[in-house]
Amino acid sequence: MTEDEQQSLSHRRFYKAEQEAGFADAQSGTIQTRNPAYRLAFQDTEFLLRDELRPVRFQLELLKPEMLLEEANIGSTLVMYGSARIPSPEAAEALVAAADSDERRVVAEKLAAKAKYYDEARRLAQFASQRAIVEKGMRQFVVCSGGGPSIMEAANRGASDVGAESLGLNIVLPHEQAPNPYVTPRLAFQFHYFALRKMHFLLRARAVAVFPGGFGTFDEFFELLTLIQTGKMKPIPILLYGREFWERVVNFEALAEEGVINKADLNLFTWCETAEDGWKRVCEFYDIKFETPRTT
Repeated sequence: MTEDEQQSLSHRRFYKAEQEAGFADAQSGTIQTRNPAYRLAFQDTEFLLRDELRPVRFQLELLKPEMLLEEANIGSTLVMYGSARIPSPEAAEALVAAADSDERRVVAEKLAAKAKYYDEARRLAQFASQRAIVEKGMRQFVVCSGGGPSIMEAANRGASDVGAESLGLNIVLPHEQAPNPYVTPRLAFQFHYFALRKMHFLLRARAVAVFPGGFGTFDEFFELLTLIQTGKMKPIPILLYGREFWERVVNFEALAEEGVINKADLNLFTWCETAEDGWKRVCEFYDIKFETPRTT
């Protein structure tokens, strides 16, 4: 410490954790220092992975993305949910050709027919990213996906098309799930806990686009509806893409007719088919001037 630092009232008097870790690593090896009990707690992976430390791991998964997103000046996000199985238009034909039975061919054809939603997700991401809204120094409507393939890839790809950054919130799964190549590396996050991942999806969300999907998409979509329906979350635009698909797999009207939801709850989301439909709804909700976007 220099003399000026010694006399400064604002200069810290304690070493930073990384400095202390360096001191610990430099210690000469003895039977005591080599024992796991002697490791600094924050450097002891075995300790951090104990069941009793689950609450601490919850905090870490909340804090790490939150701090890095704040440092990246990301104020809000446009979140996109959807299937990990719908092919891109370029891959649709090959998916059908690879089907080795009549049953699989029927399924492949249904997935290939939904490839149009890959394009719409990509275009919607382009629209939001091109607009590049900044408020109070923070970037708004930054595209956010689950970081995986298909609709998620389309979202990140659309942002990349126009030179914009985008988030990918991946989850550790028993089978490999790497981030798609269009996620911005410094905004690629990996989660152990689904609950913390879903929290980060919605903490900054100012609009959510939901495309056809399976159990994961249903989980995320209906949780969002529940949060807004119950008043735990203030309303935001929910853009529901693929009316033909959704009304085939979920009878929303019947829920209201049976009295288990209110008829007004059907207004929590907006039916969309094109990227223009979705972006117009977002602009109307936030009183943003709608400009015909350019697409690549």
